[in-house]
Amino acid sequence: MLVLALVVITDQLTKRWVIDSIPRGDTRRFLPAIDLVHVENHGVAFGVLAGGHTVVSVLVALALLGLLAYFIRHGDRPLLWLPTGLLVGGAVGNVLDRLRDGAVTDFIKLPLWPAFNLADLAITVGVFTLLYVAEERARAR
Repeated sequence: MLVLALVVITDQLTKRWVIDSIPRGDTRRFLPAIDLVHVENHGVAFGVLAGGHTVVSVLVALALLGLLAYFIRHGDRPLLWLPTGLLVGGAVGNVLDRLRDGAVTDFIKLPLWPAFNLADLAITVGVFTLLYVAEERARAR
């Protein structure tokens, strides 16, 4: 629960800062290879399914239910709480945006990559961490 809460709080605070500090469509240089932008994403990954709020909501709900079922079924696995907290926290952070604003605020821009946010980063790290935890269990057998 702590990981989930930290992801949601950090994600929402950074998005609020971007909304309050960077006009939509503008870019601010942050680091040599990272820009801060203010983009609204009306779809899911990289804008896919834009305008399909019902479809997006159903897909997110199904993914969360599947993840929670996996967690309940395999809760004895060491470190499983970490990817679960990252994945659920990231999903909740983006769902809160959709419910409140009708779109997700993205703000981290890398060269040759679409803008994303901290919830997206938590989800990505959560997927790789979940794969690692699952593979470690299989390797231990």
